[in-house]
Amino acid sequence: MNQINRVAIVGGTHGNEFTGAYLIKKFAQFPELITRPSFETVTLLANPQAFAAARRYIDKDLNRCFLRKDLQNPNLNGYEELQAKSIKNRLATKGDKQADFILDLHSTTSNMGLTIILVNTHPFNLKLAAYLSEINPLVNIYYCAFESIAENPFVNSLCELGFAIEVGPIAQGILKAKLFQQTEELIHGVLDYIEQFNQGQIFTTKEALTLYHHLSVIDYPKKDDGTIFCMIHPQLQDKDYQALNPGDPMFLTFDNKTIVYQGESTVWPVFINEAAYYEKGIAMAFTKKEQLKIDDL
Repeated sequence: MNQINRVAIVGGTHGNEFTGAYLIKKFAQFPELITRPSFETVTLLANPQAFAAARRYIDKDLNRCFLRKDLQNPNLNGYEELQAKSIKNRLATKGDKQADFILDLHSTTSNMGLTIILVNTHPFNLKLAAYLSEINPLVNIYYCAFESIAENPFVNSLCELGFAIEVGPIAQGILKAKLFQQTEELIHGVLDYIEQFNQGQIFTTKEALTLYHHLSVIDYPKKDDGTIFCMIHPQLQDKDYQALNPGDPMFLTFDNKTIVYQGESTVWPVFINEAAYYEKGIAMAFTKKEQLKIDDL
């Protein structure tokens, strides 16, 4: 693989996720923090109107607007749909504008801690994820695959190299200093790794990488009219990345009845009770825990 020449750090894809948005503002004020000798780093506040309004989006979730067919559809002209096309032109136009690596910053109300979200298994992304989890054992790696780039609706569909950083728990529309600092440290780790890669100095001593491989999303149990009649069970709340075994409590109804997990095998839930996912019909996502040998890369 050739040298990486241009890195894009994107924040505020969701306007009420302040950690990434304010890091973008910080880096704009202090660009020397993200400057490295061998490549250019650019920053982008992806959804400025939603950020100004402290809303996740204005018309449509921006991080679902990057399907290739949608980017090529001239009839899609909502605010976020036009933003997606503008971001594509800015970051995925061949030549001086093309980003070789995109880092998309997010936060969540779920207890996800420090999470790297991979949308492909490019060896560079996996080795970088392994490096980040090596220098910070609190980092988890969530792998959410798509059959092709054309089916990926996220910002990271614009570039094969890169991933999202998801941190939490944090309420929408606020900042937490600790998570802000931890996210910034991860960003510096990414930039330092890329600088080392460009200098031909990269190595990793980790023997294996733990991946949480996406399986499915789970909705809240609902009545016939579409309203929910239960909550995440207290024994499951905040237990992201912890094993959920058959028979374990999943939901608690409003009349205090427990609904248990009825699957046949152990899963590891993530995005448990994410506030933004109520409208999407998602109570949590199931993953399976895997070990990937670094030598196989």
